[in-house]
Amino acid sequence: MSDAQLLPLLTRIAEALERLAPPPPGRLDLGAADAFVWHADPDRLEPVPTVNRVEIGLLRGVERQRDILLDNTTRFATGLPANNALLWGSRGMGKSSLVKSVHAAVAQDHPGTLALVEIHREDIPTLPRLLARLKDEPRRFILFCDDLSFDHDDAHYKSLKAVLEGGIEGRPENVVFYATSNRRHLMPRDMIENERSTAINPAEAVEEKVSLSDRFGLWLGFHNCDQPTYFAMIEGYAARFGLDIPAEQLRAEAVEWSVTRGSRSGRVAWQFIQDLAGRLEKPLR
Repeated sequence: MSDAQLLPLLTRIAEALERLAPPPPGRLDLGAADAFVWHADPDRLEPVPTVNRVEIGLLRGVERQRDILLDNTTRFATGLPANNALLWGSRGMGKSSLVKSVHAAVAQDHPGTLALVEIHREDIPTLPRLLARLKDEPRRFILFCDDLSFDHDDAHYKSLKAVLEGGIEGRPENVVFYATSNRRHLMPRDMIENERSTAINPAEAVEEKVSLSDRFGLWLGFHNCDQPTYFAMIEGYAARFGLDIPAEQLRAEAVEWSVTRGSRSGRVAWQFIQDLAGRLEKPLR
């Protein structure tokens, strides 16, 4: 086939590929919503019209943690210095719920100033690209990573360390990083112990692994709740959603529910309330 014959064919192929290719994404208006989810490959911020959250007044047993995080977030939203925050501890005790509720409360008091951006743990290596996208925006952003942890041979924690504090550029002034984890040092204990037992200099090896958590100025611990706190959670939800049931029956059923679950926590309390509301044919609104 000659060049003269080949050129029209190649032109038709190129035109067909152009028609099949998606249009280039437009610039996202980061003032259009108060919450976004970061997706990589391709990089994009997806607005979240309605955030799944609990009203801040319904969170019980974490009043101290609530007040500290609320104060830190309010200072950040008003342009004052604020710390990165690590919420660690027992599962189901309201760590991620507190982050979302605090953001909602501060955003309501300071409309348009603060947005919540969720980044998944597996997308942590793309964090520098996300920060480059946010640093020139007029709004302030809470980057939120739920259930952050690192396992053996996972080197992603090094890039996170550099972004949070240690890099030459550091994090932008309009960004703070909030993370939740069941682990205080974001790594399993056996991983730390293995470093201590096998390294030439055990102290230095352990410091390398646990120094990531030092990048968080706030450490807020969440611990298993006692029965009175569990009852306070249940009764607060029941009053808020108008679940009309005698107090003694409510407590007895709540205890039975927690026994079948094998634990007491805010998550267990909410699951019980959902079951109770379904049996009473009451919507949770």
